[in-house]
Amino acid sequence: MRSGFVTLVGRPNVGKSTLVNAMCGHKVSIVSDKPQTTRTRVMGIHTTADAQLVFVDTPGLHKPVTALGQRVNATALDSVNDVDVVCLVIDATKPFGKGDQWVASHLDLPNAILILNKIDAVKDNEVMRQLTMASELGAAEYFPVSAKSGKGIPELLAFLSAKLPEGPMYFPEETVSDQPEELWVAELVREQLLAVTRDELPYSIATRVTEWEWPRIRVEIIVERDSQKGMVIGKGGSVLKEVGKLARAQLPEGAFLELFVKVDKDWQRKPDRVERLGY
Repeated sequence: MRSGFVTLVGRPNVGKSTLVNAMCGHKVSIVSDKPQTTRTRVMGIHTTADAQLVFVDTPGLHKPVTALGQRVNATALDSVNDVDVVCLVIDATKPFGKGDQWVASHLDLPNAILILNKIDAVKDNEVMRQLTMASELGAAEYFPVSAKSGKGIPELLAFLSAKLPEGPMYFPEETVSDQPEELWVAELVREQLLAVTRDELPYSIATRVTEWEWPRIRVEIIVERDSQKGMVIGKGGSVLKEVGKLARAQLPEGAFLELFVKVDKDWQRKPDRVERLGY
């Protein structure tokens, strides 16, 4: 049996969460086209007959301007320590640039794996050009993949499994994530909020479960201003109703989901508020 931990790091929106979901065969991280969707470290587990890979999905590394940004950056950078394999994920649809190089500068690249994601969205010659530019980093191995189509995923999984040391299973065979149910539901609601609300809202939204008496679940949605509260609720409660419907569709049958909106002024700029919300 081989087992170990594999961390994925990269800029925001390079598709780390979608990639973890694809490799685990289950949805363990929420996904969105909005940058910095992932705010905490999430583990997804892929178990086979002879290996267990524990994937660590991390927040996108970026230049922080708030207490929340500083906290999620620290979470991502701390996740490269004490793991068996580190993977730098870059986006095939974006030019390889200073942001990727900045992330790479925080890694032990001669022992890291570089993953070029989203190759389904570009032509083969662009994939080769991106890999050629990224080769300057001197990573140990390079893998072009598509988390969306699954191309290259089996080869990547086989390579990572072989890289792991011999060891025990860290989680029961049926486990697919380390997330508590309460956190998963809160994140599920935030995912649907990101899909439904306007572009200016994502960074200002946080969610948390405040009551859990199955089948009744109460989720609090925190925003920074009264005007944002109105946007989240929507005319006649339309936005909140749509978010609730979309979230319930991914919960076990019979779940009763209650959504409430609360204003906590400038919460993401206040370290104590950020910590209280679990970031």
